[in-house]
Amino acid sequence: MVLTKLKRLAAAGAVLSAALCVANAALLPSAQAAAPSDDARLVSQIAAHLAQAPGIRAQFKQTQTLAALKAPLVSTGTLLFMRERGVIWQIDSPIRTTYVISDSGVTEIDASGKRIARAARSAGGVAQVSRMMRSMLGGDLSALYSQFDVTASGTPKQWQMQLTPNQPQLAQRLKGLRMAGGDFLQTLTITSANGDATRIDFANSAAVAEPSSAERALFGAN
Repeated sequence: MVLTKLKRLAAAGAVLSAALCVANAALLPSAQAAAPSDDARLVSQIAAHLAQAPGIRAQFKQTQTLAALKAPLVSTGTLLFMRERGVIWQIDSPIRTTYVISDSGVTEIDASGKRIARAARSAGGVAQVSRMMRSMLGGDLSALYSQFDVTASGTPKQWQMQLTPNQPQLAQRLKGLRMAGGDFLQTLTITSANGDATRIDFANSAAVAEPSSAERALFGAN
C-alpha cells in the first residue's frame, strides 16, 4: 500500500516535471510579442541557450513537500528530453520506474519490465501538454501565454523565470512555477494552489544529438 502510494506520487511529479521541461525548452525568441520588452529580451537570450540542442540528458533530485505526508518525498534518477520524440523519465529511487511520455500517451515500465500504456485519450492532460509544447517548438507560443504570465530576471548566464497562471481554471490547481538556470535548466519549483510544492534540481546536464539504441526502442514502444 505504501509502495503504491509512493509510486503514484512520484509518477504525478515526474509527469508534470517532464512536461514543464519541454515547456522550458520551448521558449523561443517570438516570446517578445507576449511579454514586456525587458523580459522579452532576456527570455529571447535564455531561449537561445535552451533551444540549441535537439536533446538534453540530466540527473535529477525531486523533493515533494505534501500536506498529506509528514516528511518530504524524495526521488532521484535521470531524464532524457528529445525535442522530436518526447521524454524518458527514469526514477531510480525510492522505486525504480520509467516513464516514456510522447504525443501518443504515457508508458510506465516497472522494475520487472512490465509495461502499462495509456493512450493519448486516457492519459488526459499529459498528452495534451505534450502536443501543446510541440506546437510551441514550431514557433506558436499562444498556448503558453494564453495560460501564464511570464516574467524573467537576471542574466543569460544566471537567470530566473516565473510563470503565473492567468486563467481561473488553471489557477485553481496551480499557484505558479519558478525556473532557474544558465545554459541548462538547473531548478524547477512547482507550487500547487493548496500549498503542496515540488522542487526538481537538475545536475550534469548535457546536450544530446541522438538517443541511444535502447532509448530509441523505448520511444518506439510508446
